[in-house]
Amino acid sequence: MILTRHLCAPVAGALLLLGGATAHAAGMQISSTSFADAGTIASRYANDGADSGGAACGGKGVSPQLSWANLPAGTRSLAIMMWDPDGAGGMGVSHWVAYNVAPERGQLKEGDGKGGGHGITLGKNVGDEAAYRGPCPTVGDLPHHYTITVIATRLEPDALPPGLTRDELFAALKGHTLSAMSIVGRYGR
Repeated sequence: MILTRHLCAPVAGALLLLGGATAHAAGMQISSTSFADAGTIASRYANDGADSGGAACGGKGVSPQLSWANLPAGTRSLAIMMWDPDGAGGMGVSHWVAYNVAPERGQLKEGDGKGGGHGITLGKNVGDEAAYRGPCPTVGDLPHHYTITVIATRLEPDALPPGLTRDELFAALKGHTLSAMSIVGRYGR
């Protein structure tokens, strides 16, 4: 099943500031075989470490599968981010920053976002690590919402250096974005 979801307001606003991006991604589609849009994320994709209080997150730390289709004309690379707007007391948490992804590959397979290589450049997550960091909300919190956004860009797949933070990636993409689409999964413990 292919999912098309318009961007949540904070992501759409940030992309509009990048210049040229639109919140409505006509035709662009993203999907995942790992979880349904607005569905629950399985513990397999949760963090394999511990939360700030030392409690185990209970996951395997596997990055989810992600596919894309109907990208805008002129797309040369993709950027992918996973953001938890509910984390850090509502300040948000960056779990995954990836970019320089060649659009013709059509997908990231399960686990491709965990470490470097596989034709993907990783940026820094909330733990200052260049890796996918799975969900790990505080025990007892309502399930958090994890927004995965795929951004189509005009940049070549090797244009950006490794290790960019989410904010640094937004700055680097300014004026180079074509469109974006998001899916959201929920996870609680």
